[in-house]
Amino acid sequence: MVSSRYYLFQVPLLAVVCVALLSACQKEDTHPGQPVTKRERIFKENIRTFEAMGLMIRDKEPYSAKEFLGYAQQLKALSTQPWAYFPPGSDYAPSRALPAVWQQPEAFKQAQEKFTVAAAQLADVAQTGKLDQIKPIYNQVKESCASCHHDFRAAYSLL
Repeated sequence: MVSSRYYLFQVPLLAVVCVALLSACQKEDTHPGQPVTKRERIFKENIRTFEAMGLMIRDKEPYSAKEFLGYAQQLKALSTQPWAYFPPGSDYAPSRALPAVWQQPEAFKQAQEKFTVAAAQLADVAQTGKLDQIKPIYNQVKESCASCHHDFRAAYSLL
């Protein structure tokens, strides 16, 4: 019979090994100008900024009109930045962009505009400090992200 101490040691060790193996599988962006790396960095900053607002929207963090406005203005500024890093030929790993980005450039441009307009509206309405007016616009930004991911981004795969 194996003691429970054995399992307490093995489970964390197994988790560390799995994380190490998964990170080793990720491909590095070695292309000139590293467009995939640059756009991913901007998108990650978008997510951090958006989630900070989301915590306030969902009452997981206390609402601070001043902090929320700062995040909304940051998101507005970030919303225009990643699109320059989708040049033709930047559909290589580790990119999760679907071929539709380049095959349907007008639709991709419309998705970009939908997001940037929604982010700008969020920054504008955040100036009021009125959470009841902010929530619907926040949800519009969220929906613009989701629709773009649906149409132009592959789901994450471990393989």
